[in-house]
Amino acid sequence: MPSPARAQKTGVTRTAAVPPRLRRLTLLAVCACVMVAQSMVAAINLLIPQLASSSLHPTSSQILWTVDAYVIAFAGLLIPAGAAADRYGRKGALLSGLALFAAGAATSALATAPGVLIAGRAICGTGAALITPATMSILVHLAEGPARRAQAMTAWTLAMGVGGALGNLGGGLAGQFLTWRALFWAMVPLAALLALAVVRAVPRTARVDRGNPDPLGTLLLTTALVALLFGIIEGPTYGWGSARILVAFALGALLAAAFTAHALRSAAPLFDPRVFHSARLRAATLGTAVGFFGLFALFFVNSQYLQNVKGYGAALTGVAILPVTVGMALAPRFTARWQTAPRPVVTAGLALIGLGLLGTSTAGPHTPYGVYVLWLLVISFGTGACMPALTIGVVTSLPAHQAGLGSGLGTASRELGAALGVAVTGTVLAGAGRDFSSGMSSGLVWVGAVTLVATVVVSLGYRERA
Repeated sequence: MPSPARAQKTGVTRTAAVPPRLRRLTLLAVCACVMVAQSMVAAINLLIPQLASSSLHPTSSQILWTVDAYVIAFAGLLIPAGAAADRYGRKGALLSGLALFAAGAATSALATAPGVLIAGRAICGTGAALITPATMSILVHLAEGPARRAQAMTAWTLAMGVGGALGNLGGGLAGQFLTWRALFWAMVPLAALLALAVVRAVPRTARVDRGNPDPLGTLLLTTALVALLFGIIEGPTYGWGSARILVAFALGALLAAAFTAHALRSAAPLFDPRVFHSARLRAATLGTAVGFFGLFALFFVNSQYLQNVKGYGAALTGVAILPVTVGMALAPRFTARWQTAPRPVVTAGLALIGLGLLGTSTAGPHTPYGVYVLWLLVISFGTGACMPALTIGVVTSLPAHQAGLGSGLGTASRELGAALGVAVTGTVLAGAGRDFSSGMSSGLVWVGAVTLVATVVVSLGYRERA
């Protein structure tokens, strides 16, 4: 390879020395990938009645695993998937994730037994785990300067929120007018179109130059996260004191401790726990988990309230949930100036989520939809205000070459918070029996109160030195 002086003299241009920039088409392509991956977390919930009466004849446990398999695979593999994207190539990880996502969707659509459907959902979740951190890492590497990076992270965060709402809408429309198989079949050509867009619009970024991968660390951390998620998600079903739930939590704790001990001794660990010496990183990951704890507690009761209490159909329920995206889209426009000095906007955003949940807890059979929507908008604006800043806080607390790992860490905290929010509200609803309105009110009061208390902790964390 010619030296810089020789290259200048001979007129040879070293294009590899000029990093690619973030183009609008690239931003749209990666955000579309995020939306599709996130949409499948929520879409299945509105298809549960149709699945229960389908020719598969699933048991209640199999229906639960059809919902949970995606989330467990998605969240459990996020951190290893982010590290793999940094090491082996982010664009390649994204394309591999889209391929797995399409394969899982096709497997689900062709399922002739509940076990095949559950396996297809798990394959989809594995693809989503590759897609999500790779997209954020690509944006971090292509965006130039703090302002442009903040804009990119805001768009990425908005895509996550919009994806959840679109999943509800798509699931509702499929449940009302089509079949559950149609939803999965639609994902196959969509993933193929997204892969084509990625090939054409997304440049390759530099890989991490590090030693051998850490297979033992990957196994320990992934298994620990899966065990923890199993305990959180299945706790309301089997009982928090049941043997299998206690074993799951104990196994998760033991494996997490084993991973920490291994990572502290390893020369090139998958994930170095010492990064949590940063107060900013601790506050940002906690804030992210708390925000999604509240948001998914709302999502869990939202569709049930609108269908079971207000009497809406599946399609109308999907449409009625869409106002949740309004604040997510508008709030970042007003809070962009605070994204790099984020304590006020993080505190205000999380507080709005908590207050909105307390307001939503007052909804009953005779509550006008307009009043209910006002509380949804409060939560939506709170989410749109704080989530971009929290996302930036996680990513910028790690070196740029570990952007994929940072994305995996941030998204894993989202999914853990979401799973815990669903578990808490599910437990309270189960205790309320047939009185759904009372259970919804109690559950959202608990979640709202916890969110407000955690807001104080996160705010204090942002006061400390990183």
